[in-house]
Amino acid sequence: MNFCKRAWLNVWAKKGRSILLILVSAAILMFVLAGLLIRSAAIKATNQAKADVGATVTLSANRQAAFKQMRKSSSSSSSTSSRPKLTLTPVKLSDATKIAKLSNVGSYNVTSTTSANAKSYDTVSTSTGMGGSNSGGPGGMKSGSSSSGDTQIDGVTATSLTSDFSDKQSKIVKGRGITASDKNTNHVVIEKELASQNNLSVGDTMTFKQTTGSKTTVKVKIVGIYKASSSSSSTAGPMSTDPSNTVYTSYTLANSIKGSKYAGTADSVTFNVTTPSKVSSVKKAGNQLISTSKYTLSTDDASYQTVKASMSSVESFANKIVWLVAIAGTIILALIVILMIRERRFEIGVLLSLGEARWKIVAQFFTEMIMVLVVALAIAGAGGKFVGNQLGSQLVSQTATTTQTTSTTSGQPGGGNQGGGQPGSQSGHTGGPGSSSNSTTKANTKLAITVSAVDLAELGGFGLAITFLSIMIASGGILRLEPRKVLIS
Repeated sequence: MNFCKRAWLNVWAKKGRSILLILVSAAILMFVLAGLLIRSAAIKATNQAKADVGATVTLSANRQAAFKQMRKSSSSSSSTSSRPKLTLTPVKLSDATKIAKLSNVGSYNVTSTTSANAKSYDTVSTSTGMGGSNSGGPGGMKSGSSSSGDTQIDGVTATSLTSDFSDKQSKIVKGRGITASDKNTNHVVIEKELASQNNLSVGDTMTFKQTTGSKTTVKVKIVGIYKASSSSSSTAGPMSTDPSNTVYTSYTLANSIKGSKYAGTADSVTFNVTTPSKVSSVKKAGNQLISTSKYTLSTDDASYQTVKASMSSVESFANKIVWLVAIAGTIILALIVILMIRERRFEIGVLLSLGEARWKIVAQFFTEMIMVLVVALAIAGAGGKFVGNQLGSQLVSQTATTTQTTSTTSGQPGGGNQGGGQPGSQSGHTGGPGSSSNSTTKANTKLAITVSAVDLAELGGFGLAITFLSIMIASGGILRLEPRKVLIS
């Protein structure tokens, strides 16, 4: 009788032992599969983060060089009555176009921020809790202020490219957002509270009054209404305008409100890098296209690095699960097989005395375990996804909490506003360093746990390796004995 047939008869005859081996093997393989699935999902999540989270490079005025020039002018000036003035050079859009043509650079968002006074509408007033109310610009200035307006104008290429909208902090509730097609138009998107207070809707017009120069009026058309985050008002300081008074428009209109000399310029330009790992090379290539004494390129791949660190931790833990379970499984199976083989000493002695080759006896044990493994593999494949989902959710939840806490701590006030906008500007959220909104939002990545044929094949390989080691460890002591000694003992 060949060893394969003996193996089948033995497995079928010893149903209780076979069921026990199937359950033990299935439990071991189930946790091995869970580790493999979590590791595979973590790798996929990291790769997906490269496209979804991304990284940015922001072109803005070189503030350090401007401060250096201001101090130099102050020390060389003979007049003590004049106060030194910080002069920031607006970004030339021609330079931005050159950078946009670099490899690994996708879309880009032009940001130009200014302020204006309300002419045909009333701004939203915010109670500061300090015995007064703030109805607009910094310091609570009214519409008649000549130095700063009560309405903030955020000029952009497209609202969808700003972090407030891409991170769902703000969303369009009526009409549409600003797009690249709104260039050189008077289209605006206003906040829901401002629209409600003034009974404004999509298609209506409103009028601004410039705060500088001839202080002429500008008539604009409302193409969309957005709703800001409910926490926006609470984050506004006592010296800043209410977030509801922020109006989005094309950067060309913002420049025209600022003055004719700002045509073809911007406060900052944020470029989305399609491959986050290439952000350093993009910055290096971009620096060769600009005057670094006037402008600076700042990178922000914090969101990508946060997700990458989070998923690396999950992947590392998954690898530990695989190896720990594999080692423990080998030991457990080896002990069970040792006990099983010790009970079959007489059978082994008879086979050896009949001239059966030792390798065929080992092959019989291995074949028996293969039959058990096939059934256990099917059970593990059905239950491994459930176990992987539970473990993966817990791991990601704990890791995300840790990374969000770290991001929040590192993103506390004190980081510079690389957006180049005016104080209190919301446009700095378009990706400049110091903003942690993307990091905290994207860190909470979900693992897509799926069982593929590759995962099952890899699991089968682990199962064969564990089974082979178990059989070798268990059979070593018995097969060294002579047939006569086996039968006598």
